[in-house]
Amino acid sequence: MKKKRIVLALGHNALGTNLPRQQEAVQKSAKAVADFAMEDYEIVITHSNGPQVGMIHTAMSEFAMRHEAYTPTPMSVASAMSQGYIGYDLQNAIHSELILRGISRSVATILTQVRVDPYDEAFYRPSKIIGRLLTEEEALTEEKKGNHVTATEGGFRRIVATPVPLEIVEIDVIRSLLDRGTLVIACGGGGIPVIAQGNRLKGASAVIEKDTAAGALADAVDADMLVILTGVDKVMTGYGTEDERPVDYMSVAQASEYLEAGEFEEGTMAPKIRAAISFIGNSPIRKALITRLAPEGIELSGANGTMIGLK
Repeated sequence: MKKKRIVLALGHNALGTNLPRQQEAVQKSAKAVADFAMEDYEIVITHSNGPQVGMIHTAMSEFAMRHEAYTPTPMSVASAMSQGYIGYDLQNAIHSELILRGISRSVATILTQVRVDPYDEAFYRPSKIIGRLLTEEEALTEEKKGNHVTATEGGFRRIVATPVPLEIVEIDVIRSLLDRGTLVIACGGGGIPVIAQGNRLKGASAVIEKDTAAGALADAVDADMLVILTGVDKVMTGYGTEDERPVDYMSVAQASEYLEAGEFEEGTMAPKIRAAISFIGNSPIRKALITRLAPEGIELSGANGTMIGLK
């Protein structure tokens, strides 16, 4: 009998916003992962990296400003660095939790590249704010280098594109490890965006939306369920208004209607709903669950979250 396969997408609430908080937070995430391992699920973990990649990019930029022999770190490299150290903390926490429960399964972090289209419209309309606050002079310097900036409160910030993922480069490795029973951590922060140039992959100055990448990853490994962890128990309609209502279940059609009606905010819930819709497609088997990582773990029945299915 085919084992159930889950893609678990950890939001920043499940990781913390700095290194001490991250090391504490991954302990809770590891317990939830180990719960699934106890049930013999095949598991892929993906995660956000917003605070972490911003910290790395800012730190390396500041370092380069003070040391002439060094250059600023490209976004693709900062993304790779964040994948490495978040994966390091996650896999160690999961490894320890598995040992405590007497489970003999390995855990591996895959540095994951995701190919994007160099002509994706997102490159012509960058919108993702990254990095530290810039002065006007620094903003002009960034523009001279070909980077984009936008005015914000107190100064300027860099903005980058958020292209659609086309292909997960290391997907065969991920599938192979899954088939062998390994718990895999992959596509951290949406993956490292790369553009194919002949036989070479070149890092792109972009950030892939982590929820979009999670949906693409779940589809590519033919998962049965995509679980997206966020800061709320359930998806809400009328969020922040007197008509706010929790949603226990949505069909793909209902979810699409809510999206078109503007029920879900861009940058928060809307990408999660789109990822769920894209992953499920026309499959009567696949399900997506949007929920919060509670102290008692994750209930896959959807009792403490919003389940999305075809019908």
